[in-house]
Amino acid sequence: MLALGRIPALTLLIFINLLVPVNTTVQMGTNTLLCCPSIPLTNTLLITWIITPRGQPSCIISYKMVTREIDGTNCLGRSITWASTPDLSPDLQISAVALQHEGNYSCEIITPDGNFQKVYDLQVLVLPEVTYFPGKNRSAVCEAIAGKPAAQISWTPDGDCVTKNELHSNGTVTVRSTCHWEHNYVPAVFCQVYHVTGNQSLFIELSRGGTSSTLPSLLIILYMKMALLGIILLIVGFAFFQKRNHTRT
Repeated sequence: MLALGRIPALTLLIFINLLVPVNTTVQMGTNTLLCCPSIPLTNTLLITWIITPRGQPSCIISYKMVTREIDGTNCLGRSITWASTPDLSPDLQISAVALQHEGNYSCEIITPDGNFQKVYDLQVLVLPEVTYFPGKNRSAVCEAIAGKPAAQISWTPDGDCVTKNELHSNGTVTVRSTCHWEHNYVPAVFCQVYHVTGNQSLFIELSRGGTSSTLPSLLIILYMKMALLGIILLIVGFAFFQKRNHTRT
């Protein structure tokens, strides 16, 4: 390690700033590129990536420019690869980002003029699965399942609502909101789900009074069937008597 007293003031300031972690958010399932400090690689001696996933063992991969030797390939089994050959580009690529990729990623480049470092704090966003359904007695339920971070749910028009969050072991959160509307003049409602990966608006028709609300509909169907049967019997009877009268004449 080069003594700090031999580093010019401007270079020292850049070096200190590069140590501040860069907060990077990536949606799960996408690809991401993590870049090393932007310096010429002509005098580079060693390129090192230190990967520290949350809750998992860390690993190190390095590339020696003089001997063109790569060490620490055990990191590459986590969908993590060099973006190109390290002598051309020392950047790191993560394919199909998953929750297991969350953590710190540090690139350090050693040169005769000093060491240059850039640190990333990688956070994975998870799009929640949204479901909804009408409940009993003019109520409705809206869910945002296994999102990261937790989604927010609101209703239009406002109702008497209860919202609960369920935290899962992998860091995702399921949000369940149940609302009730007293007034009969609200035939339908909208559930709005807000999340950093995208928003959704859902339309839900309300029932008129729980399980008993289906009884009028069943009665109407029964009356219609009976009326139709009566019409059919009337037509058949009329045709029968017409045929009978014709036979007599």
